[in-house]
Amino acid sequence: MSETLADIAIPPQFPDHTQLPESDGTFVKNFQEHPQSIIITDSIIQTLQKLHPDGQFCIGQDCGIYWRETEPPEKGTVAPDWFYVPDVAPRLEGKIRRSYVLWREYIPPLIAIELASGNGEEERDTTPLTGLQASQKPGNFWVYERIIRIPYYAIYEVNNDKLEVYHLVDFSYEKMQPNDRRHYPIPPLGVELGLWQGSYLNNPEQLWLRWWDLDGNLLLVGKEEAQLERFRAEQAENKAAKLAATLREMGINPDDDL
Repeated sequence: MSETLADIAIPPQFPDHTQLPESDGTFVKNFQEHPQSIIITDSIIQTLQKLHPDGQFCIGQDCGIYWRETEPPEKGTVAPDWFYVPDVAPRLEGKIRRSYVLWREYIPPLIAIELASGNGEEERDTTPLTGLQASQKPGNFWVYERIIRIPYYAIYEVNNDKLEVYHLVDFSYEKMQPNDRRHYPIPPLGVELGLWQGSYLNNPEQLWLRWWDLDGNLLLVGKEEAQLERFRAEQAENKAAKLAATLREMGINPDDDL
């Protein structure tokens, strides 16, 4: 019988998510990062629930992904602003996740998104681990591409309204080209990623990173869906009122059984 990942014994000295630090002491870089992460999650959650009717998936926002054991532990972690991992439990043994420990769960995120405050230089850093001093960390781009091997990696430069998406092909990232809608298809999710002009959570109108389906229909957040339902209900009510008025003009009581 062939051995599976689940059968591989993890050395007891390897820490898990409850033993590793959940923060490296850095702070949120810009005020848009929080609402931007919310709109990304809120608009795709129904899609993920359909893909995973068993509920086996997790979403991380500024959470650490531990990819190697180091001292101090934070040196062996990266923290994407947003990432999604398929086919893993949203909680571990009933506990809220504090981090994602790759050497214990094996499955890499399908997509990671970085919301760059500057020009994206840090997010595109390809500095490898080889040759670094003990106090240095390799570049995030290199870790995502060469170590964690995240299939899709998006960098959104918030101040420059610039979006880049990379796809892992033959173990290396290739920069994707947008389609005619200027969106980037993510086939495993059945969605496209792109920029949308509008207002969200009382923020001024600006560009937001959002999802569309593969036909180009915007995936709505909960508030937008509620507004759409109210609009449809009002349209149906208006249509019924017009029909009733027309019937009365024809001498027909719309309340009578026809």
